[in-house]
Amino acid sequence: MSLFGKLCAEGRPLLGLWQALANPYTAEICAGAGFDWLLFDGEHAPQTAQTLVAQLQACAPYSLHPIARVPVGEPAFMKQYLDIGFETLLVPMVDTAAQAEALVAATRFPPQGIRGVASATSRASGFGSNTSYLAEARNRTALICQIETRAGLSSITQIAAVEGVEALFIGPADLAASLGHLGQPRHPDVQRAIAQALAAIQGANKPAGIFALDADDARARIAQGFTFVSVGTDIGVLANGAKNLRIACLAG
Repeated sequence: MSLFGKLCAEGRPLLGLWQALANPYTAEICAGAGFDWLLFDGEHAPQTAQTLVAQLQACAPYSLHPIARVPVGEPAFMKQYLDIGFETLLVPMVDTAAQAEALVAATRFPPQGIRGVASATSRASGFGSNTSYLAEARNRTALICQIETRAGLSSITQIAAVEGVEALFIGPADLAASLGHLGQPRHPDVQRAIAQALAAIQGANKPAGIFALDADDARARIAQGFTFVSVGTDIGVLANGAKNLRIACLAG
């Protein structure tokens, strides 16, 4: 079982924070805040392999689990993210079981999959110093499929049943858009869809995650049964903190 799987099996809610500033200084600050996991976003943030490595290095001394969201579920991106040291990948816009099976294959070395081998130059293998890396990589790697479309929702039971899919994660913003409620993740239709998705994931005995809209929503999602919950973003923390500080200085 992967480290992420072991964390989920502890039976406690795992709180995470989204990293979109693509900066090792802010990543290190967030790493010291006590979260269980940080998500390094390669889909919507200006990340490169170099910014991601720097953030991994900045977070290395801290007790948290780094997760990376790849820009798209393509083997080349997934291979690079795994090679630089991420053990858990979140893949956006997973719509079918066949797509999920292909994503699992992209995280596995042959003959189980199609991941290219570069152990001597891979940070994940200690640049070749970890001679057991190739044999152990399969058990160390976790794949999380992100469900955020009507199509993904309709196939969620089949996606959750795919061997090698360790967990599923709900993206309320894109799900709302796909359901015809752009910018309205709290719409009742979206909330019903989220409840439906959670039931399907739990029925498959796999951990369910979600991006919470705020602290109140995070508490509600934990009570609802989600295992790992993102409670905000580094951008939001900075923006809200700066705004609230200014307001506090002008009050009364």
